[in-house]
Amino acid sequence: MKFICSCMQAVIRIRFPDGHTLEATFHPSETIQSLVDLLMKVVARPDLPFHLYTTPPKKVIKDLSQDFFAAGFIPGAIVYFSYDPPKGDDTAAVNSDSFLQEDILSLKDLEIVDEQPEPVQSAPEPVVAPPPPVQEQKSAEKKPVKPKWLKM
Repeated sequence: MKFICSCMQAVIRIRFPDGHTLEATFHPSETIQSLVDLLMKVVARPDLPFHLYTTPPKKVIKDLSQDFFAAGFIPGAIVYFSYDPPKGDDTAAVNSDSFLQEDILSLKDLEIVDEQPEPVQSAPEPVVAPPPPVQEQKSAEKKPVKPKWLKM
C-alpha cells in the first residue's frame, strides 16, 4: 500500500543547456508524462525528439508512466533537458537556438502564485528562472591558517 500525503508536492526544475531553468509544481501521484506534456507546450522545437535525465550519475528517464513519488522526485528534483536530433541533422544548430518559446522567456521575472487551495490533480504552473550568474573567482591571497589543535 502506498500512502501519499495530500500536502506534499513535487517541485521539478528543468534545466536547459542554454542556462535557463523552468520550474513547475506537480502532485506526487501525477506521472512523468505530465512533465513531458508540459515541455511539449513550452519548448521552442516540439517537433524534435528530446530526453530528460537526472545526474549524478547521468540516468535517462525512460519510464514516463512512473509517478513523481515512485521516481523519488518528492519534495523536488532537478531534471535536465536535451534534444535528440536525428542523425545527419546539425546538432550545433539545434543547440544554438533558444530552447524555450519567446513568450515563455518573457515570463522569466514573473512568479505565478495561486492563492486558492490546490486541487488534488493540479495543473503545473511554469516559472522560468534566469541563467545563474557567473561567479568571479577569488584570488588566493590568503595565507593558509594552521588550526589551533594541530601540533607540529
